[in-house]
Amino acid sequence: MSRFRRTALAAALAVATATLSTAVGLSAPASAAPPTAAVALGDSFISGEGAGAYTPVADVNGVAQGFPGWTAANSNAYFCHRSANASLHRANLPGIQDRFNLACSGGQPHDIAAASSARANGRQVAAQLDQLRAVGRTHDIDLVLLGLGSNNSSFTFGQVAEKCANRFIADAWTGWWEFWAYLGGPVEQKPCTDADLATAAQWSAATAETTSAVRQLLTTLREIDADGQHRIVLQDYTNPLPFDLEPRFHEEDSRSDTRDKFRALGAERYAAGCPIHRASLLPGHRFSQGLGTMVKSTRDTLAAEFPGADLVYLNVQRAFDGARLCESGTSPTGALATPIRLQDSPPNGVFVTSLSGKDKIAIQRIANTCVSYFQTCQESWHPNAAGHQVLGQCLTGAATTGARSVACVRAGDGSITVS
Repeated sequence: MSRFRRTALAAALAVATATLSTAVGLSAPASAAPPTAAVALGDSFISGEGAGAYTPVADVNGVAQGFPGWTAANSNAYFCHRSANASLHRANLPGIQDRFNLACSGGQPHDIAAASSARANGRQVAAQLDQLRAVGRTHDIDLVLLGLGSNNSSFTFGQVAEKCANRFIADAWTGWWEFWAYLGGPVEQKPCTDADLATAAQWSAATAETTSAVRQLLTTLREIDADGQHRIVLQDYTNPLPFDLEPRFHEEDSRSDTRDKFRALGAERYAAGCPIHRASLLPGHRFSQGLGTMVKSTRDTLAAEFPGADLVYLNVQRAFDGARLCESGTSPTGALATPIRLQDSPPNGVFVTSLSGKDKIAIQRIANTCVSYFQTCQESWHPNAAGHQVLGQCLTGAATTGARSVACVRAGDGSITVS
């Protein structure tokens, strides 16, 4: 066949195809499916507080906020502390193409559907559901990691930690006849009790708030996820401290924390990352277990309300077994949580790692810096980068399980199982 005849035939076929397409209304090729996404929502245990490598965060006006300096307002969006080391980024999530960390340190149930800037001490960021809707416009959301409830209108994790640590420091550096106070007010010189951390009424109110917020999340996902296929992992909280301190930290100079004034012991525990009475540890663990009960209750309530929803409760309360602060004599080395660390005034990014030789006036000044510039101490008692690597393994298991409730446990050899 000549070149001319081939060209003429090709032209005739093109015309015929175009005519046929017009006549029968052949549809255009289907558009490509949007990329898949995993999204993190909630508070500091999800955002990556304590893990470093914090990234800029868009504020309520859409302006990206990088590190604003240590004396900036704590409401600055950057102090959401979204970390590149957060568990969302450390997990192995087959089929997920993009990941979005929308969580914010200090986040409360209020912040899910409303801008946190609208409440007292909130950060200048948009409602997390508004941020989620933006992701839904460009991506198919397949996985949501949610950590919510440790902060609410009744109590916050930061308040609980501050109360128990300050009581220990006050007891260590002052006698029963001396008055200890800082910008937050007078401090009792005794261990924390269960009622000091949360009352039954507060637990009930916190559960109701958390359930309502997650209900709003599920409703929004129904609206924005076109294929309706997404798993929601509700993670609870891991305690950074052990059930009891390693014996090395029980006494110093023959003084325990049941004596009057024990500065050497106070300095030793602070350096190790665990300035707290031994008698406060079990109430702290019961508080952590209460948070787990609240998260599981939320999951079970909403599973009944949304029978088609793919909801998984992820229990991480034993994820740091054997590697909590002061669980070994080398603490804070090898621990999976960030030790309590404060800065002196004015804050300049240099953390005080030792309180040895400091009098109570110096200690008060350092404690007041945390009150005035909370960003200088807010990493304290949160999972560090290694801890988030472990929580990433927990998320990997929860993302692929067929169970609706799983526990992530660290064995003595450091291995992680999710079952």
